[in-house]
Amino acid sequence: MKSNVAVLKVTPKTILQDVEQLMHLAGFEQTLAKSTTTILKDNISWHFPFPAANTTPWQMEGTVLALRNAGYNDITCVQNKTVVTNAFKGEDLNNYVPIFKRYDIPVLYNFKEEDITWKTYNPKARMHVLNKIYPEGITIPDYFEGKNIIHLPTVKCHIYTTTTGAMKNAFGGLLNTKRHYTHSWIHKTLVDLLAIQKEIHAGIFAVMDGTTAGNGPGPRTMFPVIKDYMLASADQVAIDAVAAKMMGFDPLSIEYINIAHQDKLGVGDVRDIEIVGADISNESWGFHVGDNGASMIGDLMWFGPLKGMQKLFFHTPLVNVFIMGSEAYHDYYRWPLKDRKVFEHWKTETHWGKLFTQYETGEVWKDKTNAA
Repeated sequence: MKSNVAVLKVTPKTILQDVEQLMHLAGFEQTLAKSTTTILKDNISWHFPFPAANTTPWQMEGTVLALRNAGYNDITCVQNKTVVTNAFKGEDLNNYVPIFKRYDIPVLYNFKEEDITWKTYNPKARMHVLNKIYPEGITIPDYFEGKNIIHLPTVKCHIYTTTTGAMKNAFGGLLNTKRHYTHSWIHKTLVDLLAIQKEIHAGIFAVMDGTTAGNGPGPRTMFPVIKDYMLASADQVAIDAVAAKMMGFDPLSIEYINIAHQDKLGVGDVRDIEIVGADISNESWGFHVGDNGASMIGDLMWFGPLKGMQKLFFHTPLVNVFIMGSEAYHDYYRWPLKDRKVFEHWKTETHWGKLFTQYETGEVWKDKTNAA
């Protein structure tokens, strides 16, 4: 049986209707139970609003509207933090907060004990690496069990996984702040997380934004490219495979897609995926990951000759040195000197950047009376 991935060419003028059509093409009502809560899991790869790095406001709003129009009234959003991103800053600078207020979407933070507690979970599926990385026990947010989840990633490259999408989006939500323990085994970690998701969630779905796609050493230091596409699917492996194909990669050459395909957690062979909506047979963008300089340090420590010293570097207070180094590089060097200029140019010179500005000012809702 073929998996279904919906792909549409979209425009700023019709984007909310486009997202709703996209989700129907991908069969979200057949995937997500209406009798339980639906969690929106956005993707904040960088709290600064760099194009293609984060869930877009129209991706968020379009998904909420599609759910509401189909009778899904119990919707929440769950945020996570990383050692290099600030969830509160990210949801503000990326214009999610006005959407949460407009549609009355509660936001929970998986790092706040008053919102979500963590519990030990014993997966039924065979784990590739997580049981070895966390010998004291794998923990997950207890709030996730029995609920739907919709992942909201973007189409972009990643320095450690080649591409990043629906499967990688579970990384922040399902693992605690010691996620860096897994980096040497990141591909197999993503496969283990998908196996766990299939056990704990009532339904899993993804809406992926490729309106502006990220080429180069993502998920932060990228070259944004306007592509005007969005994707959706209930198969997390298949949507990542199709996005990888569009970016110009061979999906089955990417380890996490290949292993998940072999484990029958989804379909990674594009020949066995039914792509509905747009004709993408000629889409192959020639993206290339490359390196951003700072990532060379991670390469040495997670995959190179210093791999054997990880416990010293990352399981002791020394980890704070690398955290401060990453923050200094991205927030105090890249953003003010390079990436803010890219962002401002995108805002003024591209149709998606101009739509982002309308969300920033609230103009996008001016004269609209269809609030939920």
